[in-house]
Amino acid sequence: MAQTPSMARLIEQLARLPGIGEKTAGRLAFHILRADADYAEALAAAVLAVKRETRLCSRCFALTERDPCGICSDERRAADVICVVEEPADLLAVERVREFRGRYHVLHGTLAPLDGIGPDELKIAPLLVRLQEEPVREVILATNPTAEGEATALYLARLLKPLGLRVTRIAHGLPVGADLEYADVMTVGRALEGRREM
Repeated sequence: MAQTPSMARLIEQLARLPGIGEKTAGRLAFHILRADADYAEALAAAVLAVKRETRLCSRCFALTERDPCGICSDERRAADVICVVEEPADLLAVERVREFRGRYHVLHGTLAPLDGIGPDELKIAPLLVRLQEEPVREVILATNPTAEGEATALYLARLLKPLGLRVTRIAHGLPVGADLEYADVMTVGRALEGRREM
């Protein structure tokens, strides 16, 4: 079937999304085409709004629309415990459990020397600044149980231990190779409860 130029552009853009192949992109494009104009306009407005309004919290580097973010500015949360995660989606996974009442720090990746990602490409330096400025007693390393996540946790543990902080690692209630973002609530909860010293 011949596609119109605008339909081909939409499919091309949708196929650039992670996990979306050309066939799925085509199905999504046809869904958008069949939907009423209000839906298409609302979808376009939501995409533009998220690009315009979403930024990183200057303290924890989570996604936010105000700075500092709601978690950092919540006085009811424990300021002396920081949970370090790889990505903003991992923060949301821990929050879904509703058991952690501390604060966060988002690294925005993991150490991957073969890909040219070292400590300077991650939000490690701002974490060290936070630890000097805030009354932190424990840092929970909640990186994913992948080779890169483990290497990042080990690197951070070696960096943080000399500061006299309690450095813990979430338990391996998560299967090796899994992403925190896709884990169920019970598994993430058990992983947090079973964290261990590093």
